[in-house]
Amino acid sequence: MTLSEKLGEDLKAAMKGQDEPRVRVLRLLKTRVKEASVAKRDELTDDEVIKVVISETKKRKEAIELFEQGGRGDLASREKEEMDILQTYMPPQLTEDEVRTLAQEAVEEVGALDPRDMGKVMKVLMPRIVGRSEGSFASRTVKELLAQKKD
Repeated sequence: MTLSEKLGEDLKAAMKGQDEPRVRVLRLLKTRVKEASVAKRDELTDDEVIKVVISETKKRKEAIELFEQGGRGDLASREKEEMDILQTYMPPQLTEDEVRTLAQEAVEEVGALDPRDMGKVMKVLMPRIVGRSEGSFASRTVKELLAQKKD
């Protein structure tokens, strides 16, 4: 079963169980997946669906920060609830050591010698960690590894 199909099945189950927050989030997510599918003019792969989930999760994180700054804890808690639902569709997160190992493999694979090769390394690394680690952490890790090579 593809992730898109799982979203549909989970939406049906949430509707039967009258789980209003889950129904709201899954309807929105299915709409975003459909929009991306139309833009691509083809069905989305599971990795592409995960990218849509990541995008929606990032929107929730930003909204939570803004609502908390504005003193709107009620709206922030609603966004947190939605973000928790979205995160159930993301793959398990990589540990820092796993990201370092994958980054080291990417550095060796492209034969990177100094920080100027960062783009090449990231191009190889990102598809391996998409949805399973923050890109900013991967970027910092690659910078550290390349800085060590330079020394």
